[in-house]
Amino acid sequence: MKAFFALVKAQFVLLRRDRLTFFFTLFFPLLFVVVFGFIWGGGADRGGPGTTRLGLVVEGQADRTVLDRVLARTAGLRGEDYATRAELEQALVERKLEAGLVWDGATLLFLLDPGRVQENYALEALARSLAVEFNLERQGLFPVVGVRRQHVGGEVITGWFNMIIPGVMAFSLFSAGLYAVAGRIAYMKERRLLDRMLVTPMRPWALLVSIALARLALSFASTLMTLGLAVAMFRVHFLIQWPLYVLLVIVGTLGAMALGTVIALFVHRPGSASAVASILAQVMLFLSGVYIPVELMPKFLRTLSRVFPLTYLVEGMRYVTGLVDMRAWSFAAIVAGFAGLAMVLFPVLGRYVVTPSRR
Repeated sequence: MKAFFALVKAQFVLLRRDRLTFFFTLFFPLLFVVVFGFIWGGGADRGGPGTTRLGLVVEGQADRTVLDRVLARTAGLRGEDYATRAELEQALVERKLEAGLVWDGATLLFLLDPGRVQENYALEALARSLAVEFNLERQGLFPVVGVRRQHVGGEVITGWFNMIIPGVMAFSLFSAGLYAVAGRIAYMKERRLLDRMLVTPMRPWALLVSIALARLALSFASTLMTLGLAVAMFRVHFLIQWPLYVLLVIVGTLGAMALGTVIALFVHRPGSASAVASILAQVMLFLSGVYIPVELMPKFLRTLSRVFPLTYLVEGMRYVTGLVDMRAWSFAAIVAGFAGLAMVLFPVLGRYVVTPSRR
């Protein structure tokens, strides 16, 4: 038992000395959180993307009472007054505003920046909505049917930034597991470290278990740091099911390590093994719904995304953080799938991966 604990300690030491892996697993996800947080996060109370900045010009002696009431009750809208239309247009050019509104007492004129190709669809819808409410208010009428957004199930109200955070967490633990065996075993083979260890009574499973324990610790640290930074810095909220979170991190990391044994079986140089693992990870990163919603992809890419294990890990992580609803059997299937990968591939491939270097 002392030999096993010494092996585990050695893996932690090697992991700490591997600065590149340490950085990409622990700190690279934090960088993503900061970047995407300032782009997508913040919410309306922070003046972030949740708030639409609307410049307002009232010409002449036009009465703005009705207009002010409509703007005040429109959620996510912040009005800024300008003296002239020229100043308003300049603010739009300088990207200080998302849209502009000119009221001359008879006509509402909406001004949009043609350079905001993606946002203008939503801004045009907002303009039409404001125009309808303004006309109804002036006539003393009210909408016949009201619309209220209601989330069902055990979900929290989310923006896309909330959805990105569990995706980054899932990718972090998946890549940590994938690189663990592929890169570590190849490195040990190239340096002849594995040859020296195999002449001892050490069993192959002991080495894999020691690597797994080190990577599990790294996975928990990475996901918790990512989650903590998002909550502390951008005030996002999650309803975390902690027992399911712990279970998913464990089986996700072990399942990814099992896939890493496949790479280590065929690739024997650490640089090549890391390159293969990196290519696979990057492909899955963009096709598994981490940053780009799967629903927005073409049909053939949506079908392809169901092939990648990371897709299911992302869905599971969003479920345990309370962002999406999922049937219990669906989550159980995700857990069973990753656990099955670990239980099947580790024993079968471990005996072929943890072998002396070819001479």
